[in-house]
Amino acid sequence: MRAQLARVDAVLVQALIAAALSFAHIHDIAMAAGQDGWKAWAYPVSVDLLLVAAWRRLRSGTGKTAAWCWFVIAITASLGANVATAGLLDLADVPAWLRILVAGWPAVAFLGGTLLAHSTPHTAPAADVIEDQEDAPEPTPETATRPAVEAPPEPPPVPVPAALINHARKVAAEHHTRTGTPIDTPTLRARLGVPAPMAEAIAAQLI
Repeated sequence: MRAQLARVDAVLVQALIAAALSFAHIHDIAMAAGQDGWKAWAYPVSVDLLLVAAWRRLRSGTGKTAAWCWFVIAITASLGANVATAGLLDLADVPAWLRILVAGWPAVAFLGGTLLAHSTPHTAPAADVIEDQEDAPEPTPETATRPAVEAPPEPPPVPVPAALINHARKVAAEHHTRTGTPIDTPTLRARLGVPAPMAEAIAAQLI
């Protein structure tokens, strides 16, 4: 635990030193480009805030393309200030292109921070769907044996007069004597001239 805490403390100290030096370098570049007073201090703040917003979006795991784009822009601004103040740039005679970059940076930082902080990232719900399916309750024996769709109720039996049954028996016997095979329902229906439901009810009673 102490070794891990020591490593964390070392990382924090290095981060604080790097942030302080970069903060001062960006301030010096802004001052040299004509942004004096509180405006010079606002520039390093905007760069650091854009870095933090891009890093948070990268950690969220969504919208990484935009996050990497703005992270590279912010780190380039920070690294460029560090290199420029290392003796490669005459701060007493800043070129016009650098003044233009410094003057346009607030709009760029505002755009990047707004897009990173307030845009709705696209999520991939496949893992969530799998987790929801895994968390679904298992079917109980009662629900497993229950039919998904109940069958419609059977129609009530068709009443058939006894005289019609006797006549159908004679017709069926005559058909069997003539053909040697039992009479089927369509033939019985045709011979009797009755509706299909009644013919089926008569054929059921002839079996």
